[in-house]
Amino acid sequence: MARKKSEQLTDSEQRIMEILWQRGEASVKEITDTLAQDKETAYTTVQTMCKILAEKEYAGFRKEGRAFIYHPKITRNDAQKGALKTLLNRFFGGSPEVLAQHLLRETDLDFDDLAELQKKIDQADEKGG
Repeated sequence: MARKKSEQLTDSEQRIMEILWQRGEASVKEITDTLAQDKETAYTTVQTMCKILAEKEYAGFRKEGRAFIYHPKITRNDAQKGALKTLLNRFFGGSPEVLAQHLLRETDLDFDDLAELQKKIDQADEKGG
Protein backbone atom coordinates (compact mmCIF):
# COMPACT_ATOMS: atom_id res chain seq x y z
CA MET A 1 0.00 0.00 0.00
CA ALA A 2 1.40 3.39 -1.00
CA ARG A 3 2.29 5.86 1.70
CA LYS A 4 0.11 8.99 1.89
CA LYS A 5 1.81 12.01 0.32
CA SER A 6 2.76 14.68 2.82
CA GLU A 7 1.34 18.12 2.24
CA GLN A 8 4.38 19.59 3.98
CA LEU A 9 7.65 20.24 2.20
CA THR A 10 10.43 17.66 2.34
CA ASP A 11 13.98 18.96 2.77
CA SER A 12 14.65 18.63 -0.96
CA GLU A 13 11.41 20.36 -1.88
CA GLN A 14 12.25 23.12 0.59
CA ARG A 15 15.57 23.72 -1.16
CA ILE A 16 13.80 24.05 -4.50
CA MET A 17 11.22 26.41 -3.04
CA GLU A 18 14.02 28.56 -1.57
CA ILE A 19 15.39 28.95 -5.10
CA LEU A 20 11.95 29.83 -6.47
CA TRP A 21 11.27 32.31 -3.68
CA GLN A 22 14.64 33.94 -4.25
CA ARG A 23 14.45 34.11 -8.05
CA GLY A 24 10.71 34.38 -8.61
CA GLU A 25 10.90 31.67 -11.26
CA ALA A 26 13.41 29.19 -12.66
CA SER A 27 13.67 26.37 -15.17
CA VAL A 28 14.40 22.82 -14.07
CA LYS A 29 17.91 23.23 -15.49
CA GLU A 30 18.50 26.45 -13.52
CA ILE A 31 17.24 24.77 -10.34
CA THR A 32 19.45 21.73 -10.98
CA ASP A 33 22.50 23.93 -11.62
CA THR A 34 21.89 25.89 -8.42
CA LEU A 35 21.40 22.76 -6.30
CA ALA A 36 24.50 21.16 -7.87
CA GLN A 37 26.66 23.92 -6.39
CA ASP A 38 26.22 22.24 -2.99
CA LYS A 39 25.51 18.62 -3.90
CA GLU A 40 25.43 16.67 -7.15
CA THR A 41 21.81 16.56 -8.27
CA ALA A 42 20.25 14.78 -11.23
CA TYR A 43 18.10 16.77 -13.65
CA THR A 44 15.43 14.06 -13.66
CA THR A 45 15.25 14.11 -9.86
CA VAL A 46 14.68 17.87 -9.85
CA GLN A 47 12.13 17.49 -12.64
CA THR A 48 10.17 14.94 -10.57
CA MET A 49 10.36 17.06 -7.43
CA CYS A 50 9.11 20.12 -9.33
CA LYS A 51 6.14 18.09 -10.58
CA ILE A 52 5.40 17.06 -7.00
CA LEU A 53 5.59 20.70 -5.88
CA ALA A 54 3.06 21.55 -8.59
CA GLU A 55 0.79 18.69 -7.43
CA LYS A 56 1.02 19.98 -3.85
CA GLU A 57 0.22 23.44 -5.25
CA TYR A 58 3.35 25.01 -3.83
CA ALA A 59 4.57 25.80 -7.36
CA GLY A 60 3.06 26.53 -10.72
CA PHE A 61 4.67 26.30 -14.13
CA ARG A 62 4.51 27.36 -17.73
CA LYS A 63 6.08 25.78 -20.76
CA GLU A 64 8.58 27.84 -22.69
CA GLY A 65 9.73 25.90 -25.74
CA ARG A 66 10.77 22.54 -24.34
CA ALA A 67 11.56 23.92 -20.89
CA PHE A 68 9.24 24.08 -17.91
CA ILE A 69 9.56 27.30 -15.93
CA TYR A 70 8.42 26.97 -12.31
CA HIS A 71 7.29 29.75 -9.97
CA PRO A 72 6.09 29.76 -6.35
CA LYS A 73 2.33 29.71 -5.85
CA ILE A 74 2.67 30.15 -2.10
CA THR A 75 4.73 32.69 -0.18
CA ARG A 76 7.50 31.69 2.20
CA ASN A 77 5.41 33.19 5.02
CA ASP A 78 2.38 31.05 4.12
CA ALA A 79 4.59 27.95 3.96
CA GLN A 80 5.98 28.79 7.40
CA LYS A 81 2.44 29.22 8.78
CA GLY A 82 1.41 25.83 7.40
CA ALA A 83 4.49 24.10 8.77
CA LEU A 84 4.01 25.73 12.17
CA LYS A 85 0.35 24.71 12.28
CA THR A 86 1.34 21.12 11.50
CA LEU A 87 4.07 21.20 14.15
CA LEU A 88 1.69 22.65 16.74
CA ASN A 89 -0.98 20.04 16.04
CA ARG A 90 1.36 17.08 15.78
CA PHE A 91 3.62 17.68 18.78
CA PHE A 92 2.02 20.31 21.01
CA GLY A 93 -1.69 19.52 20.98
CA GLY A 94 -2.41 22.65 18.93
CA SER A 95 -1.23 24.85 21.81
CA PRO A 96 1.08 27.80 21.07
CA GLU A 97 1.60 28.15 24.83
CA VAL A 98 2.97 24.62 25.13
CA LEU A 99 5.28 25.28 22.16
CA ALA A 100 6.49 28.54 23.73
CA GLN A 101 7.18 26.78 27.04
CA HIS A 102 9.11 24.08 25.19
CA LEU A 103 11.18 26.67 23.33
CA LEU A 104 11.98 28.52 26.55
CA ARG A 105 13.01 25.27 28.23
CA GLU A 106 14.99 23.77 25.34
CA THR A 107 16.78 26.75 23.78
CA ASP A 108 19.49 29.11 24.94
CA LEU A 109 17.51 32.34 24.99
CA ASP A 110 19.38 35.06 26.81
CA PHE A 111 17.91 38.03 28.67
CA ASP A 112 17.98 40.27 25.58
CA ASP A 113 16.07 37.65 23.55
CA LEU A 114 13.45 37.35 26.29
CA ALA A 115 13.14 41.14 26.58
CA GLU A 116 12.60 41.42 22.81
CA LEU A 117 10.02 38.63 22.94
CA GLN A 118 8.18 40.37 25.79
CA LYS A 119 8.20 43.61 23.79
CA LYS A 120 6.55 41.82 20.83
CA ILE A 121 3.98 40.23 23.13
CA ASP A 122 3.15 43.65 24.58
CA GLN A 123 2.82 45.16 21.10
CA ALA A 124 0.49 42.33 20.03
CA ASP A 125 -1.63 42.91 23.17
CA GLU A 126 -1.88 46.62 22.36
CA LYS A 127 -3.11 45.79 18.84
CA GLY A 128 -5.64 43.35 20.24
CA GLY A 129 -4.06 40.21 18.85
